[in-house]
Amino acid sequence: MQLPLLISITILLQGFSLTFGLVPRHYGSSSKSSSKLSSKLLLSSLAAATIDDKNNIESYGIESVDYGADMNQEDMMESDLLVIVDHDDNVIDLSEEQSVSKKAAHSFSNEQPRGILHRAFSLFCFNEDGKLLLTQRASDKITFPGVWTNTACSHPLMQMPMSEVDVWPDSFPEMPGIKNAAARKAKHELGLDIRPLLSDIQFVSRFHYWASDVQTHGPEAPWGEHEVDYILFLQAPVQEFALDVNPEEVVDAVYVTIEELKDMLYNQAELIWSPWFVGIMERGGFDWWEDLQNTLEGKNTNKDIQFFDPLPNHVATYNAPEHTRQTTGVWKNEC
Repeated sequence: MQLPLLISITILLQGFSLTFGLVPRHYGSSSKSSSKLSSKLLLSSLAAATIDDKNNIESYGIESVDYGADMNQEDMMESDLLVIVDHDDNVIDLSEEQSVSKKAAHSFSNEQPRGILHRAFSLFCFNEDGKLLLTQRASDKITFPGVWTNTACSHPLMQMPMSEVDVWPDSFPEMPGIKNAAARKAKHELGLDIRPLLSDIQFVSRFHYWASDVQTHGPEAPWGEHEVDYILFLQAPVQEFALDVNPEEVVDAVYVTIEELKDMLYNQAELIWSPWFVGIMERGGFDWWEDLQNTLEGKNTNKDIQFFDPLPNHVATYNAPEHTRQTTGVWKNEC
């Protein structure tokens, strides 16, 4: 694997200059750009920038660097640093030495039966006919491989060139950090460039859930999910979603109607589904889809955090009834 280059580059932002150094580990080499920027220095500098500066960051080359280039699944598990939260979705302020990797947060065991609670997002992309783009996760995925789910599911990260950390209540309802994360992963997984459509993405609600990956790894599964999941809806013409699927992330993709999805979910037993997707659809997802126009206009948006436990097929031997939402897997109490 090619190591990041130590470079120094000066760019101008509305009359002031910034100098940057080491490439963020999340970004590998890319033929699309010769400039690679330090996320920490950039984030601190952007704090003083105007809104127009931030909206036009793409013109300075940041978006031309590909997230995950020259990295495999194991690399991203080690290098991606998650946004750790408590059960009320308050961001926990961690020192650099305490930063929690994707691997650490998704490790399940007797000592850490629900991993470490962190933020996630679930992006639902609809075409102009109101059909939902479903995807099937690649078999190489470490957690929940091969399952069908919504368009894109992943995590906002710390130390990214464009901040992916939202703070309540200031960020509500726009949620710019979560939207930045969704744009990054839609591009990485599916080749979907939705960054020009960020203002059209509608934040809807949040879910807090956990699930052990028993279906893949058995009753002592070493992996699982424990997330506060942000639900995002977006509708755009079909031609906007010209897929360029990353085979390490996605193996299949298909547009479906509500009726077609219900048939797949409840009548096609051979299909395997992500626990978060099933939980979301059965706790509001279908209703928001049936009322799509109002949902896209923000009329169904709320500040709720709905909690749900997984179905029995996602409960490992180390998961016990006495484990609670408030304490189990929450950093400030157990980590």
